[in-house]
Amino acid sequence: MKRNQSGFTLIEIAIVLVIIGLLLGGVLKGQELINSAKVKNLAADFKNIPVFIYGYQDKFRALPGDDAAAASHVAGTNATTPGTVNNGVIDGRWLPATPASDESSLFWQHVRLAGLAAGSTNPADSEYQPRNSLGGHLGIQAGSTASIQNLRGSYTICSENILGKFARQIDTNLDDGNTTTGSVMATASTGLVMQGAASSVAANSILPADDEALYTVCMGF
Repeated sequence: MKRNQSGFTLIEIAIVLVIIGLLLGGVLKGQELINSAKVKNLAADFKNIPVFIYGYQDKFRALPGDDAAAASHVAGTNATTPGTVNNGVIDGRWLPATPASDESSLFWQHVRLAGLAAGSTNPADSEYQPRNSLGGHLGIQAGSTASIQNLRGSYTICSENILGKFARQIDTNLDDGNTTTGSVMATASTGLVMQGAASSVAANSILPADDEALYTVCMGF
């Protein structure tokens, strides 16, 4: 007498494997889209800040943060240290040491009061200094102020706490795809390290093995 054998047929197993493959493919594609959106948001920060500068200059014929007439232009305040107001330079570090008085900090107050950017206009607020979509600090300074070695430009924008895989994509989108050359570079140094550095820090080449490491990305323009 034959016993009835239970189990899956080859066709049933094949169907299950196809379904699993489709599900995994969907998950991976979804993650790819999420990462792509993050990179676009991060890259947008570097594109928007020059727009803030040019918009403010077009409106007031002055440089935000360095505007001696900020009080009358936008009811803003003037920097007291470091540097000289109205000298055409955004003095101070991109991550300000003294937010209430650095031009690089008051830059944000001026462009926000001018309606060019959103955010708090009170330097004393804990959320005053802008952050990127990953939570890292974002800022601007004069190109002559120490940042990353061999980075050129009148101004330097820096954004920190960026994963290596995103830093490479940002560089590819905005520059030459090499994080040690061109107008976009990356460094393993954090904003606080750069804030206290007497000279520019070295750029770092980011390899696939560094995808999960954190970097500060800077752009000169």
